[in-house]
Amino acid sequence: MKSIQALREEHNVYAKRVRELMENSQKEGATWTPENQAAYDADMAKIDTVTAEIKRTEQVLATLKDENLTAQIDKATHKPANKARQLFAKWLRGGDTALTAQEWADVRNTMSTTTGSQGGYTVQSDVASVLFDALKGYGGVRSVATILQTDMGNSLSFPTSDGTAETGELIAQNTTATAADPTFGTVALDVYKFSSKIIAIPFELLQDSNIDIEAFVNTRIADRLGRITNTYFTTGSGSSQPKGVVTAAGAGKTGASGQTTTVIYDDLIDLIYSVDYAYRALGRCKFMMNDASVAIIRKIKDDTGRPLFMPDDTGLADAPVGTIMGYPVVINNDIAVMAASAKSILFGDFSFYHIRDVMNAELFRFTDSAYAKIGQVAYLAWMRSGGNLLDVGGSIKYYINAAS
Repeated sequence: MKSIQALREEHNVYAKRVRELMENSQKEGATWTPENQAAYDADMAKIDTVTAEIKRTEQVLATLKDENLTAQIDKATHKPANKARQLFAKWLRGGDTALTAQEWADVRNTMSTTTGSQGGYTVQSDVASVLFDALKGYGGVRSVATILQTDMGNSLSFPTSDGTAETGELIAQNTTATAADPTFGTVALDVYKFSSKIIAIPFELLQDSNIDIEAFVNTRIADRLGRITNTYFTTGSGSSQPKGVVTAAGAGKTGASGQTTTVIYDDLIDLIYSVDYAYRALGRCKFMMNDASVAIIRKIKDDTGRPLFMPDDTGLADAPVGTIMGYPVVINNDIAVMAASAKSILFGDFSFYHIRDVMNAELFRFTDSAYAKIGQVAYLAWMRSGGNLLDVGGSIKYYINAAS
């Protein structure tokens, strides 16, 4: 089995060849020939094959116990295991009574708040950073949004003002200036409670010293909380739940009749230019879409026959999958696949979408009879988080497929 590094290097060789091919075809006097298209298709097919092998290899590595699971967590935080994490793992295995009075004092000293009720464990800042870093891998929104962390979950409102249509004036001498007071509003960034659902673990797993229990529990928590929060950060209604980025986005372009499962080159151009230049000039704009939509766009060519999609060749594990017309693509599978009246593509500056996390996460350990009689210990994690688009000037727009 090839190493992840070797596979990524192989991926980058093909990606750089595609980039060079497209750049050379754009030089003065050059054209996109059938030979260019054949070379593009061949290298993109190789990229797909290598990408699939990378995913399979990562899945194999993810199932390995002990040192491999620990390495994944350490890589996420760029830190070796420390005392806080050691105490956390000890508590996971043995519960409240497993920690000495001094160890409980050490736990409290690393928290921004005191411990909760009996049976609860407010996650220390170092452990919490592992969790929140891992959450980025389970959804496109958190990876590109602005993240705020607050100690309390009280209602929080941000002032807004849309000045995109405001201008000054040219006036004659000795003439009174015209009044044009800006209008202000507020956008709420409230938080809501999310649970990991109960995670039951058999005694045998806890008693096995070869199992990295901290990595196991953290991975499951990140899986579950990452997926559910991304769903709401994407399509939440904003009523008793976060307001998702799709819900908050403005209309950018509607597909013409018949484009229920497609998008064309001109539509993507119109979607880009539906976002005000003031946002595009900041250099932070991106596309966000379902992976299935990327597959559709990869088949689209510009008016000279060149493909719109260019694969990423940076070699970074967390790099975007590629670019469309020079803009990075963020995969978010909670965005609808292309279908009748589906808001299937977003474009804009996603840093205006804010996610608010209330520190800290809280984890409960259950050993009551419901679990003891079947030889299990159960865990349940809670977190409070919310999201909203804190911009009223149209920083993010959507493409919606035709109704029929």
